[in-house]
Amino acid sequence: MADVNRGNRPLSPHLQVYRLPLAAVTSIMTRITGHALVAGIVLIVWWLVAAVASPGAFACADWVMRSWIGFIILTGSMWALWYHTLAGIRHLCYDAGYGLEIGQAQKSSQAIIAGSVALAVLTLIIYFLF
Repeated sequence: MADVNRGNRPLSPHLQVYRLPLAAVTSIMTRITGHALVAGIVLIVWWLVAAVASPGAFACADWVMRSWIGFIILTGSMWALWYHTLAGIRHLCYDAGYGLEIGQAQKSSQAIIAGSVALAVLTLIIYFLF
């Protein structure tokens, strides 16, 4: 076997020293929010099935939906839906060949984050006013 000096070779960038670009982080978050939407869907489906099942089952499901944990899950799911929608629009633009430059991807990533937060806050304002 060859005598290889392994102590002098540079190491590959590791997660502790390598910073992911914002476009990569938002792409990863798109996948995470897609999976996280399942929590809200399960909660809503449980609530609808309980409404059909019996008054006792509906009272239990309705209590969970109206509790603070239900509010957090549904609010998070609502934000994830806005985020996932905006990221999906960006990916449609990518598929058409637009926004693929590094600067454009950086700006669209910032727009997705700001837009999803703004739309989520707007949705909550509309919900609580009406």
